[in-house]
Amino acid sequence: MQQPVIHRQFTAFIAKSLLVLSSFTMLSCAGQVHKPQTANQADKDWPSFGRDFTNQRLSPLTQINQHNVKNLQLAWQFKSGVAASFQATPIVTGGVMYVALPFNHVVALDAKTGQELWRYQHERRANWKMCCGPANRGVAVSDGKVFIGTVDARLIALDAKTGKKLWDIDVADDTAKTENTSSLSKSDAKSAKEAYGGTGVGVAMAPVVFNGKVIIGITGVGYGLHLAQPTQSAPLGAVVGVNGRYGRPGFLAAYDVNSGQRIWQFDTIPAQGWEGDFVATTSDGVSLNRDIAAEKANVKNNADAWRYGGGSAWSTPAIDIHSHTLFFGTGNPSPQMNDISRPGDNLYTVSLVALDTETGKLKWHYQQVPHDVWGYDLASPPVLFDYQAAGQNIAAVGQASKTGWYYVNDRATGKLLMKSEAFVPQKNLFAKATKEGTVLYPGILGGSNWSPSSLDEATQTSYVAGIHAPIKYTLVEEPASGDIAAIRYASSEPTTDPRWGVISAINLATGKMRWQVKTDQPLMGGLLATRAGLLFMGEGNGNFNAYNSQTGALLWQTKVDAGVNAPPISYQIDGVQYVAVAAGGNAIFGYTAGDNIMVYALPK
Repeated sequence: MQQPVIHRQFTAFIAKSLLVLSSFTMLSCAGQVHKPQTANQADKDWPSFGRDFTNQRLSPLTQINQHNVKNLQLAWQFKSGVAASFQATPIVTGGVMYVALPFNHVVALDAKTGQELWRYQHERRANWKMCCGPANRGVAVSDGKVFIGTVDARLIALDAKTGKKLWDIDVADDTAKTENTSSLSKSDAKSAKEAYGGTGVGVAMAPVVFNGKVIIGITGVGYGLHLAQPTQSAPLGAVVGVNGRYGRPGFLAAYDVNSGQRIWQFDTIPAQGWEGDFVATTSDGVSLNRDIAAEKANVKNNADAWRYGGGSAWSTPAIDIHSHTLFFGTGNPSPQMNDISRPGDNLYTVSLVALDTETGKLKWHYQQVPHDVWGYDLASPPVLFDYQAAGQNIAAVGQASKTGWYYVNDRATGKLLMKSEAFVPQKNLFAKATKEGTVLYPGILGGSNWSPSSLDEATQTSYVAGIHAPIKYTLVEEPASGDIAAIRYASSEPTTDPRWGVISAINLATGKMRWQVKTDQPLMGGLLATRAGLLFMGEGNGNFNAYNSQTGALLWQTKVDAGVNAPPISYQIDGVQYVAVAAGGNAIFGYTAGDNIMVYALPK
């Protein structure tokens, strides 16, 4: 059988490619199963993805402190039987721990002993193509229910006591629109997508529940070909941007907690105004190296570019409960890294977006990277806090970016209040792809990827997990040959340069680094800060570490038999403080897979 056109054109490229890349003190957002929580009980639980609506991931518990943390030992361990990339934040409320396993299975455990109470076994729809692997970021627990978004684009409600499925709704269909502008037929485009792991729509974020609404968004709409040839020595990925009508708009939507009925939906690409203002620089004046004249001339040929626009919703929103405003980040435009068919700023991609929680209406957006061709999604969750500047407290929202800067925006207006100094090295940022290949960093992995940051409002410090992973950004232009049309594409593939990670403590008042700790491998997973001056973070080599949050000094370390690439949490039961983390590795980086939930406490 004749190979699809794209298959033939990329054969040589694939042979050398790598792997699929693929504030105010706020109330708890997850009610206890049987009765409302008191404020005191909420402090002892971990009832939501970011602990509360601020997403600060700061535990108020202090039993484990800088002096005794060296004595931490394993309290219990649970082996789920599902060994795969594990990114979930455990939720603990009412003495029960709820954990989303890879492939969207869910377990409820006794949070004191680790005994399994029930298990939901997810049956994925046949032939559904996963966007980004089997991992998801966790569940939400509220109104006697456990909510999970799935890799096959469903939102499911389970009974929190039994795990019985209460309702199951489709959030989106299984494929993005594919309509090609070159000589490719639709069937060729589809077969190429299937062969090379292109777009598959799903849900990665943990839901959040507010005012009777479950809020969730979809991923996988920023079309790119993720070439799958993993190796142990080079486990990252080569990503190819192909010109054409690929993708669809992403969205964030709210559903009724009792029925699953959709209440509102916000599309991350507007049908009108998606072109934006054709800005030549970022909002703070950094050149984007755009050919504005060529883009404007190209608009007439791409008036419907919004239909294929991209803008995945990767991270769980933060919510200001006083103004009824939610904040979330959006992904790259579609097609990824190839802008011929999408002139303009490509609103609202690569943006921090503020919506009304009750209607889903746009309040404001701040686009970090207009007309993105590098893959600089806003993947790390936004964080709400009171920003102290010039003797004033300003309600603000912070976000760790793939570009390597930490941004602080005014919560009411979106105005940029502060951009930190770079927390990872930067080279050739916003450079265009060249035929010779341009090495730039941060690349498509960041910066800071999906890893949640932690924030201590009292000390005005943000703690960020960073990645240094240089990429080679190459422009390929193949001339027409026979029945094969001319094709132009860009690729991002890892270089052989050293890669490493860094934990940064960022002084939010000045934007300067208070301290940094370098790690052997890029950091993927997330941070936990505590009021007792501790900071917990895992590594892909299995290390699970506790640091002095004021100095970065390593105070405690243990070893797990799989990569610790999920965000830790802390909770307290019967007077005992626990620290818990999922350890199942990360396939994109080649970190060892596992099926562990590890829980630590001080000796009795």
